[in-house]
Amino acid sequence: MPGIGEPPLQPCRTVPGLLAWRRARNPSDVAIEVAGVDTLTFTQWDDAATAVAAALRAKGLAPGAPVGLVFAGRDWTSFAVAYCGVQRAGAVAVPLPDQLPPARLSQLLAGCGADLVINGRGDVDALVETGMPDADRLAAADPLDAARPGEIAQILFTSGTSGQPKAVAATHANLTDGALIHPKRLALAHSRRFLHAFPIGTNAAQTMLVNALTARPSALTLPRFTPRRFAARLPEVGTVFLVPATAIELLESGALDGVDLSGVHLVGSTAAPLPPAVALRLNQAFPNAAIVNHYTSTEAAPAHTNMVFDPARPDAVGRVTTGAVRITDADGGPVPDGEVGHVWLRSPHARRYLGDETATRDTFRDGWVRMGDLGRLRDGFLFLSDRDSDVVKSGAYKISTLEVEAALHEHPGVAAAAVVGVPHPVLGARLAAVIVPRPDAADVGLPGIRAFLAERLADHQLPGDLLVLDQLPRNDAGKVLKRQLVGLFPAGTGGDA
Repeated sequence: MPGIGEPPLQPCRTVPGLLAWRRARNPSDVAIEVAGVDTLTFTQWDDAATAVAAALRAKGLAPGAPVGLVFAGRDWTSFAVAYCGVQRAGAVAVPLPDQLPPARLSQLLAGCGADLVINGRGDVDALVETGMPDADRLAAADPLDAARPGEIAQILFTSGTSGQPKAVAATHANLTDGALIHPKRLALAHSRRFLHAFPIGTNAAQTMLVNALTARPSALTLPRFTPRRFAARLPEVGTVFLVPATAIELLESGALDGVDLSGVHLVGSTAAPLPPAVALRLNQAFPNAAIVNHYTSTEAAPAHTNMVFDPARPDAVGRVTTGAVRITDADGGPVPDGEVGHVWLRSPHARRYLGDETATRDTFRDGWVRMGDLGRLRDGFLFLSDRDSDVVKSGAYKISTLEVEAALHEHPGVAAAAVVGVPHPVLGARLAAVIVPRPDAADVGLPGIRAFLAERLADHQLPGDLLVLDQLPRNDAGKVLKRQLVGLFPAGTGGDA
């Protein structure tokens, strides 16, 4: 409840509505800075987005029409303008990274019905110039709360690590859930800036855009993640957001050596499970920071669990923060506390797949979202076992690749690791490991790796094959492309299991 004399808490119905509120409260504050490129204040953001909306309306853009937003990382400020401008016009924002191959980009745009595409800063500048004369008229004639909460506001594509990317539609109500307009309750109040380098088009990046509107600090982003450039900005920020892949790269690069990290109070990890060994190293590298693991998905957001990393529960991903969590058997029935089953999150104003009703019925049920993960609940904490599709069924055993990967990350010579199942004529599948060694690593051959793991895992969890790479193949969200790794192993070969 608000205190005496405080303004009442009010929900905001749209992302452009959030922008208008921040513009009224903090007109000259920097909302987003792209390191070495430019900055964007709330006034500039709101004025430019309204002008883009006016220009799109003048072009005859139909309400609810999807609009592709194809931007490079250096154009984050222009992307933010286009995103809010499209929604301000009553249309649907479809963020996509500009690194996509042309054929894949065309496929995704066609898949969501986006006939209009805004490509980068040049297109945004032209729309702003065209729409500026009519911006005031649009603002006066079309109040921001005219949009219905149930209308689609955004389409994101899933990572595609286990199949073709699916278009996930989110409503205005979904995007603004929990965003209460209150000047004394802005998030991340301990920070002056928060830092990230998430590619446009990922769910993590969209969270950062909303954070720029709902958090006290301004957003600082890099055109592209590199460890040394990222580390150089850490003394300026109080909050850092990473994915496990960039956390590992940052720790392994040596870029943190000599950098003053005392002002960082929160390090958030998202997009994939954070290996406990990596979390411990982050804890040591950032002496004053809470290391927070966030668990959600493109389909489930804003529902999520999170927790400060706890060495007593190193493999836990937290308690539910928004929504609810449950574990079920294959038929959807409840399972006892501590038993492994299918993980579901309950999402306020649930999302859905666009144009795929069969997949929607399978994944979204009465507000619950099937995460595609196996896990268990114990004392209210969620523990993940593995992706349902990544569990290796070898002979009589079902093996969690997450558990084996966590043990591999404890090896002093391993910088990054992934575990997959490769076809085997007798066992059905054979466990195989892929590692990226540290530069000074010793004894990272298969016998040494198996000997190291034998002290931590059961015999059936020891990989029978090993591949050493310079880097793991990952998508834009930092997730390992395990299907690519499987193809690198000849079936039925390797060391003795």
